[in-house]
Formats: sequence, C-alpha cells, structure tokens
Amino acid sequence: MKLFEDILHSVNNFVWGPVMLVLLVGTGVFLTIRLKFLPWRNLGYALKSVFKKPEETQEQNEGDITPFQSLMTALAATIGTGNIVGVATAMVLGGPGAIVWMWISALFGLSTKYAESLLAVKYRETNQDGEMAGGPMYVLKNAFPIPALGKILAVAFAFFAVMASFGIGNMTQGNSISEALNTTFGVPNVVTGVLLTVLALIVLLGGIKSIGKVCEKIVPFMAVLYFVCGIIVIIINAKNLPAGISEIFSMAFSMKAVSGGVGGTIIASMLSAMRWGVARGVFSNEAGLGSAPIAAAAAKTDLPSRQGYINMTGTFFDTIVVCTVTGLVVACSGQLGVEVNGELLTGASLTIASFQAALGTFGGWMVSIGIMLFAFSTILGWEYYGEKSLEFLVGSTKANKPYRLFFSLIAFIGATQTLSIVWDFSDTMNGLMAIPNLICLLAMSGVVAKDCFAYQDVIQKERSE
Repeated sequence: MKLFEDILHSVNNFVWGPVMLVLLVGTGVFLTIRLKFLPWRNLGYALKSVFKKPEETQEQNEGDITPFQSLMTALAATIGTGNIVGVATAMVLGGPGAIVWMWISALFGLSTKYAESLLAVKYRETNQDGEMAGGPMYVLKNAFPIPALGKILAVAFAFFAVMASFGIGNMTQGNSISEALNTTFGVPNVVTGVLLTVLALIVLLGGIKSIGKVCEKIVPFMAVLYFVCGIIVIIINAKNLPAGISEIFSMAFSMKAVSGGVGGTIIASMLSAMRWGVARGVFSNEAGLGSAPIAAAAAKTDLPSRQGYINMTGTFFDTIVVCTVTGLVVACSGQLGVEVNGELLTGASLTIASFQAALGTFGGWMVSIGIMLFAFSTILGWEYYGEKSLEFLVGSTKANKPYRLFFSLIAFIGATQTLSIVWDFSDTMNGLMAIPNLICLLAMSGVVAKDCFAYQDVIQKERSE
C-alpha cells in the first residue's frame, strides 16, 4: 500500500510538474499573441458586461441560466480553498515572490479562459431534457479537425473530469469544511458531514438552475466579505506593506536563493517562486483545465464571444483580486516564516495567523467561515462539471439524478475521513483534464481568432451607444 501511495504521489508531482505548467502558460501566451492581446485590451469591457443587466431580447436566447449565474457557477468552483490555503502554501514553498508569478499566469490565463468558454458556447448541444450541454468534450466531438482523435480526446477529458469531481471538487472541500468547523467552533466531523450532505442534496437535486440561483447569492457575498476583511488587515498593517511589496518583487526575480526580512526564514529563488506561483495560480483559477467552460455553455447568450469575455473575468476575480488579497495579508502580517513547534506556519494555519495578528479571534473566525463558504460553493460547481461529463460518457441524462445523490453522500466521506490516496488520484485526474483541452485550444485557435476579431465590431458599436 505504501509503495502504491508513493507511485501515485510521484505521478501526481509529474502531472503538476514543470512540463504541464509550461504547456498551460505557453498556451495562454500563444493565444494572447494570436488574439492580438484583445482579451487584455477588452478587460474593462468584460468587467462591465458582468454587471450589465441583460436586455429582454437576450433573456430569450438559448440557455438555462443567466450569463451572471453562469459566471458565478464557474467562480463557485474556482474560488475555493486554493485562494486561502494555496496562496499561503505557495508563499512558503516559493517565497513571497510566488504571488507575482500567480499574476503573470493569470494574465495569460485570461486568453485561455476566453477561448475555452467561447468554444464551449459555440459547439454546445441541447440534451434530451432540453438543457444545454457543452464543454471541451463537445468541442472535441463536434469540431476537432481530426474527428477520430477528437472523439478519443473527448472521452478522455470527460472521464478525467468525472474522477476529479469526487476528490478535488468534493472530498477535499468537505474535509476543509469539517476541519474549519472543528478547529474554530468544536463541531464534530460527523455532524458537519451530515449537514453538508443534506445541504448539498437540497441544492443539487434541483439541477443547474438551482445551482445557479444559489451561486449568484453565495459567491458575491463570500468574495466581498473576504475582500473587505483582507483590506482592513492590510490597512492595519500598512506600515509593513512597503517592505512586503518590495520583498514580493525582489524575490520573484532573484536568481539566487535569498531570505527576506518580512519573509523571515523563507528562502527561495526565482525558479521556485515561478514553480509554485504558476502551479498554485493555475490550480486556483483553473484556466486551461477545461472545467469552467462547462458552466459557460449553460448561459443564455446571443454570441459565443460575449460569454467568453464574461467568463474570462473569473480568472481576474479569482487570482488578481482574491489571491492578491491573501498574498498581501500574509506578506505584511509578520507571520510568514514564523515557526510553531519547529515547523513553518503554512496553508490555512498561516492565513489564519495572519488575519488573527490584526483582527484577533474574529480574524480566525472570518477565515474559517471563508473556507466553509468557498469550499461549499466549490462542491456545487464541481458537481455540475462532473454531471455533464458523465452525461457525455453515457450519452443520456438518466444517470444525472443518481449521480447527484451519490455526489452528495461522498461529501460525508470527505468531511469525516482523510483519504490521501483518493486525493492524490483525483488531483492527478484534475491535471490530466488539461491535456485534451489544451490540444483542443491549440487546434481550434483559428476559429477562436475569427470569432474574436468579428466580435470586436460589436464591442465598438456598444461603446459608441
């Protein structure tokens, strides 16, 4: 058993290693250049589109949920424990400079997220229940230049997505919730497991419309709450902010392994900052993994590019906004590099300590509540990804309701058990999803460019009105 665990851990490290990270970021760089930097140049337009009320004519478009609900469902799956735990971990393993490489990966991830969301809407289908079904698997099946290879890649993507949904999208999140409730409020894990299963069932049995309605309420609330509290902590520690920012940038581009002032005993070079910053950035915003486009495909929209731009902002909100707040809070808290019982503070413990240093007990509560809300919304978003992938594999919607029930029950296991093998396996599946998706994006980049340039006329017209 130990040998199997070691092998699985080694495979997982390879899947999420330098080669995969270069492919993910490299695809983003390629798409950004091919699209003539339009996703960057139109970021302001995209952000305005998120909060713009759809016209009545657009409400009649094909789709199951509003464009905003689609984005919130995608954000529900991406804004999770990675924004709280992942950032802190990256700053310990890669130094404070890791946050800069998270920003860089996110900037190129804008183009990736735009492209994969556009394609998902363009090649979506209507299933037997009259609901939209889309994502990389449908793009590969319906439009890939080599049909036979496209179908093989489509099945591979859908299989990896179903497998990943149970672990990364469910059990790890349930475990984070139970740990937060147990540590902060003393709630037994079994009680958390039961509550989590019941709440998940209530929401998930209603399908995507129910998920969309819940996510459009919970995601903005939790993001704004966390952002505001984070800004308050940064203001309280304002005297440390210049030194923290200076260290973030100096350690991001230092070829020699250095240890900084506010970083305490943290020693890192540019390569380690790049490695962990990009890895945690991609893991957090999921640009290139192909998961978010599944939610994009459910949106009511008239043009694929419109939803592409709206869903693209998910990467901006996730990494440029939420992850940055965590990074700055940690950098100026004085807790980075602190040792407790001979071990460096990292992960959730480091983020909690950083908030508590400024806000006292309330800071710890706030982070714990944030973890709970973030993790629960991730469970909702990933259920939809897994359901649609399973639907593609079996060619029917008949398995959807049994899957929702089973998925909810799995949340109980996640809340009450620690299953490192399952987590390593699902983490590997999560990474493997990217391979078929990236091949699809590169092969279909001409279609993306054509739609992107054509939509530029629509943007110019809307700006002139």
